[in-house]
Amino acid sequence: MSARALFYSPILQSPPYISARNKLSRAELRPRGLPRLLLGVLSGDRVCSFRVSVRDVKSESYNVSEKSVKFEEALKDIALRSEDLGVDSESLVPWWEEFPKRWFIVVLCFSAFLLCNMDRVNMSIAILPMSAEFNWNPATVGLIQSSFFWGYLLTQIAGGIWADTVGGKAVLGFGVVWWSIATALTPVAAKLGLPFLLVVRVFMGIGEGVAMPAMNNILSKWVPVAERSRSLALVYSGMYLGSVTGLAFSPFLIHRFGWPSVFYSFGSLGTVWFTVWLSKAHSSPAEDPQLRPAEKKLIVSSCASKEPVKTIPWGLILSKPPVWALIVSHFCHNWGTFILLTWMPTYYNQVLHFNLTESGLFCVLPWLTMAFSANLGGWIADTLVSKGLSVTTVRKIMQSIGFLGPAFFLTQLSHVDSPAMAVLCMACSQGTDAFSQSGLYSNHQDIAPRYSGVLLGLSNTAGVLAGVFGTAATGYILQHGSWDDVFKVSVGLYLVGTAVWNLFSTGEKVVD
Repeated sequence: MSARALFYSPILQSPPYISARNKLSRAELRPRGLPRLLLGVLSGDRVCSFRVSVRDVKSESYNVSEKSVKFEEALKDIALRSEDLGVDSESLVPWWEEFPKRWFIVVLCFSAFLLCNMDRVNMSIAILPMSAEFNWNPATVGLIQSSFFWGYLLTQIAGGIWADTVGGKAVLGFGVVWWSIATALTPVAAKLGLPFLLVVRVFMGIGEGVAMPAMNNILSKWVPVAERSRSLALVYSGMYLGSVTGLAFSPFLIHRFGWPSVFYSFGSLGTVWFTVWLSKAHSSPAEDPQLRPAEKKLIVSSCASKEPVKTIPWGLILSKPPVWALIVSHFCHNWGTFILLTWMPTYYNQVLHFNLTESGLFCVLPWLTMAFSANLGGWIADTLVSKGLSVTTVRKIMQSIGFLGPAFFLTQLSHVDSPAMAVLCMACSQGTDAFSQSGLYSNHQDIAPRYSGVLLGLSNTAGVLAGVFGTAATGYILQHGSWDDVFKVSVGLYLVGTAVWNLFSTGEKVVD
């Protein structure tokens, strides 16, 4: 006859056993289940670890009562020592609840930007059956497509001011709800008439216009400098993957359920996101009552953006050369980016002679390349910072790749003699372009962490204007020239941006 009994053996260890965090690790405190358990107890300048196991023993030959009493005393000692070391019973939670809250905020921002571009690109697909149903001519189609940017321009700076003064949670939540409602109302507005559709598209632009400034404000408070590039790269890759998702699912939904289904289904996803955002997100760590003390200490000690903003020092902001370097570089960057993303299907069709299906398929490739490259660049940038390289140097390296990479591959397009090589050059151009997420797109939080929302609104306004003017200028150039001329203008602006960025940008705080 046998029974199951607890055995333990003490193992003495020196203080380095806990020197890494000066407290017992959860791995030592959380039972992993029988038959083996390692527990740690502090005793003076020594650490005593008990390895507990379950074995089959002869019940008639062993009395565990004395050992049980000692074991219970050891457990009580563990509890007391744990409290002294800042580890309470509530911290012994499943691993999924230990996921860093700051990265949960980053994932929510990523999801918001995924929805942002899903709702934005669906019109580029749905406009084809819509124009056939409502007999819209090309000029009307262009008017509808451009109306989004009217609202988008209006809220870039306003969204930044609002986020820096009110808080990023409210502003980003408002933006997602606003553009989701506008997306869902698009079919209704289209059937009521063109003026109603234009108004809804402007409203949608207003909602999406606040997203980037609000996100920048939130991450400036939640993400330490050492994780900044990775977090921003992940969030911006949500935009790229949102475009891929929208371009992939829109044709399927239109074919099966009709073009209104795209707007109804995509718009409804915003309510799901907002429910989670409302209950889990906070504008700053100080406002989150459930944030673990250790993580709050890490964030507060590493983030410069702490006190709320009451007034915006416009004169001080606009007097700094690094601010203007950011604005000019954003303009130069977006000129080339918007041209490639807007005119790429036309280039594939007219120059490479792909049909429309093939053009749409190959349009997805640059977005996927950018999503991968953005996260790769973020990892490289944060690694360089952690190795001791200055933030200024890292930002200049990453943005130089983001300018010179696309410039090089665009110059090669006139020399390639096969469609496959042309598509490869396009993909490489956009892939290196995505390194900008760890360059100028991360720089707002570097130079003005308290006013990062306003600063992003300023620079992104220049970026949107570059997209509007660049897209229109490309049409004019193609009427009087060739695609080589289009690419030459983009390459020229990339080189100007490279010079301005390396001469005047910095990774140090210049506005406090």
